Amino acid sequence: MVERKESTPERISKRKYEASHREERRKTSGNFQTMIPRELFDEINVFLREKNMTKVEFIKQAFEYLQSKK
Repeated sequence: MVERKESTPERISKRKYEASHREERRKTSGNFQTMIPRELFDEINVFLREKNMTKVEFIKQAFEYLQSKK
């Protein structure tokens, strides 16, 4: 079981903020929650660094490309 760190005023404030904004954030954002082999992961990261591109930009462009192929 994971134990919480000692409660400080700052941590209490952050926990309260998280609890009150969790649903709002879930409605506006998503996560694919997927695993890929480390070798492919590293290869993709190198490619993205070379292209100065974020993973989100990459996903958007790949999605748009695939949609246009219909």
